[in-house]
Amino acid sequence: MTVLEIIHYPDDRLKQESQEVELFDQELKDFVTDLEETRMAGPGAVGIAAPQVGCAKRLAIVDVSGLKKPVDNHGYLLMINPEITKWEGMEKGREGCLSVPDFTGNVIRAEKIKIRFQGLDAQWTEFETHGYEARAIQHEIDHLDGMLFLDRLVSRRTDLFQRKIYKK
Repeated sequence: MTVLEIIHYPDDRLKQESQEVELFDQELKDFVTDLEETRMAGPGAVGIAAPQVGCAKRLAIVDVSGLKKPVDNHGYLLMINPEITKWEGMEKGREGCLSVPDFTGNVIRAEKIKIRFQGLDAQWTEFETHGYEARAIQHEIDHLDGMLFLDRLVSRRTDLFQRKIYKK
């Protein structure tokens, strides 16, 4: 297992659209292991996407189950080729990012989503989720589309905040 280097804004690789994963092999499994190791090494990271470590593939991990406050969630999610098929409601919330370590910001996202993705076995999974888990999934899918939370700020003037301490 290897902790990979996180790419930081304004690196142009964070703005590239990722390509679909087509080969579900041992190399992919090894990369997922390294990506999860990297997420776990990040301070307070509930998600990570392949582009954040320089891999332009549609692959992300989200796990909000370890939060101190109880959160209704699906546990550890490895999402390959994810797509949001339905969304409802809008809600403003604060977000941070491993690739933008010095700032957080207020972003409007769908409150409830229906997500579809493949696992390491290439089988498709689909379910609905809401709240913080839905926000985290949308954040990671944005990475796959070459977007950062900075691109979705409500207002750069009033909704971008310097992070005081990066809590683990």
